[in-house]
Amino acid sequence: MKKNKISILILMLATAVSGFAQTTIEIVNQYPFDRANEIVEIAASELGGLSGTNYVLTDENGQEIPYQLIYNGTESVQALLFPATVKTGTKVAYTLNEGTPKAVKAKTSARFVPERKDDFAWENDIAAYRMYGPALAAENPSNGIDLWLKRTEELVVDSFYRGELKYGKSYHEDHGQGLDCYKVGNTLGAGGVAPYVNGELLVGKHFDTYKVLDNGPLRSSFTLTYNEVDINGKKYKKEVTIHTDAGTVMNKAVVKLTGEKQPMQLAAGITLHDGKGSLQKGTGLIVYGENAIADKDQKNVGKNYVGVVLPDKEDLYKIQNLHALLMKNYVPGEEFTYYFGGGWSQWKFPTQKEWLAAVQQFSKQVKYPLTVRIVK
Repeated sequence: MKKNKISILILMLATAVSGFAQTTIEIVNQYPFDRANEIVEIAASELGGLSGTNYVLTDENGQEIPYQLIYNGTESVQALLFPATVKTGTKVAYTLNEGTPKAVKAKTSARFVPERKDDFAWENDIAAYRMYGPALAAENPSNGIDLWLKRTEELVVDSFYRGELKYGKSYHEDHGQGLDCYKVGNTLGAGGVAPYVNGELLVGKHFDTYKVLDNGPLRSSFTLTYNEVDINGKKYKKEVTIHTDAGTVMNKAVVKLTGEKQPMQLAAGITLHDGKGSLQKGTGLIVYGENAIADKDQKNVGKNYVGVVLPDKEDLYKIQNLHALLMKNYVPGEEFTYYFGGGWSQWKFPTQKEWLAAVQQFSKQVKYPLTVRIVK
């Protein structure tokens, strides 16, 4: 009997040691503007490791907060992310415990679309996007970004493709949830990136391979690989990793070229189409608004907006070949980070004034991140 009691005690102690300890996460906003539902990311190592999948996150009022465990293409949890609301000059505390969380409604998605000539499409609750894959090679696609306009927080990519391909319901027309009326052509489209060498913008071609790293509900991430990018007769491998978060107007893009070092810049840009839209420039950001025209009857369906943001000031700003470009000096092997996104006057941004304000707010959030403290 005594041995059984000792065994039970050892088992209880082992369980206590291996179990997840309640953790308090303190978010501090020391900057002079409020933060509302801003996605905060915390490395799993900062939380003592997150080996399980069942946790409950609550705010100071005991209300459950949605979260996502980030794997970043691996089999183990790399980070925890969730939306935080913190007024200027204050701090809030969130508590993480073991438990069974409520289901979180997906607000982001990303997937390869082989049924539509190898598109790669993704979205959040503000807009949807796609880039072009190898099955479209005969049509000479660029590495530019296509923008799909949304007027709903619901995910629409799957239903748009299904409607088009199975039922002949064109996603180039607005059936109540939005449409694709943006034209990419052989350009950077709505925020693509390309090398800029000897005064020339080297717009690329379709991606060769893809890898989904995480797929919702609050963040979707993926990497597109371009096997052969020609720069001055030298071949480079390019990887572009894109993250889209719930509630954010900009996607994050991390670009890396692998190959021989030579002087170059990377240009993140917006095509200006016919040049009749409204272009605005700030430090490390550009926004552009133009008429959105439906394909079927060439009807004006409002304004579409596009923006590009750099984490800091650009090395060069230039308008060339109907592109507005923000450029940074670049060395192959390094990572280049920028942000891009789009919106619509029929959903959240009635005028370019609101769109500009949203992009400026996002830029401030990038430059002045919230402070995260772990309090055991």
